[in-house]
Amino acid sequence: MPEFTIPEFNTDLTRAVQDLANVARDATYVAIGAGVIGFQKAQVRRQALIKRLGDPTIDLEGRLQGVRSDLTGAVHTVDATVEDLILKVEAAFAPLEDRLPAPARDLARQAHAQAREARTQVRSRVLAVAG
Repeated sequence: MPEFTIPEFNTDLTRAVQDLANVARDATYVAIGAGVIGFQKAQVRRQALIKRLGDPTIDLEGRLQGVRSDLTGAVHTVDATVEDLILKVEAAFAPLEDRLPAPARDLARQAHAQAREARTQVRSRVLAVAG
């Protein structure tokens, strides 16, 4: 019966994978936190909107304009928050990517470029609709 041996892993690679996992975990926590904060802001704006729509002294056109303004502001706020978060996550991953082997590093950079392009297209369409 042939004898099998398991090769030893380079501890630097293991450490890099652990660092990558830690950064990914931290980025997830930050993303979840940003989502919770964004949800809370949307709830506050919703309550303000309910108050504005419930006031019979304001004319309908004024109320609708206020709603449009609130929604546009909310979209721009969420867009800026998400974009800032994405830039921070990318900055956190950059040093880890540099430690990857060349083929994996090139693949990660290509994925980032495609993600940036898709994000740019989505942002331009959303912001165009929001006004």
